[in-house]
Amino acid sequence: MNKVAIVYWSGTGNTEAMADLIAQGVRTAGGEADLVQAADFDSSKLDGYDAFAFGCPAMGDEELEEMEFLPMYDEVEPHLPGRKVALFGSYDWNDGEWMELWEKRAEEAGVDVVDSVIAKDYPDDDASADCMRLGTLIAK
Repeated sequence: MNKVAIVYWSGTGNTEAMADLIAQGVRTAGGEADLVQAADFDSSKLDGYDAFAFGCPAMGDEELEEMEFLPMYDEVEPHLPGRKVALFGSYDWNDGEWMELWEKRAEEAGVDVVDSVIAKDYPDDDASADCMRLGTLIAK
C-alpha cells in the first residue's frame, strides 16, 4: 500500500476541493492519503511517503503562491527526483499556463511528474473525475 502526501495551498477552497478528491482516489485504490497544507510540509517529511501530489492555484501573472507554497516547494523540489510526483491546481483566468510552466520547471529539476490536473474554478464533474483518477494513479 502506498502512502501519499497531498500537499496544497488554497485561497478560495477550489484547490482544497481538488486535494480532497485526489485523497478519495488514493483511498479508493487502497492507498493511504495525508492531506497537508503547504505551510506544514518540508523536506524532512519526504521519506515518510511513497508518492506526492502538490497542489497550488494560479496566482498573479500565472505564478505559484509566493508566501507559503513556493518557499515550501523550492525547498523540497531538489529532493523529488526519483519519487512519484503529481501536480494539480485551479485557475480563474487565462488557460492554465501556470501548470505548463510548473511542469517545465519540475522537468528541468529532474522531477518525473507522472501527471497533472487543472480545474477552472471549483472542480466540475470532469475535473472531479480527473482528480479521482490522479489519486488512483499515484496510489499504485
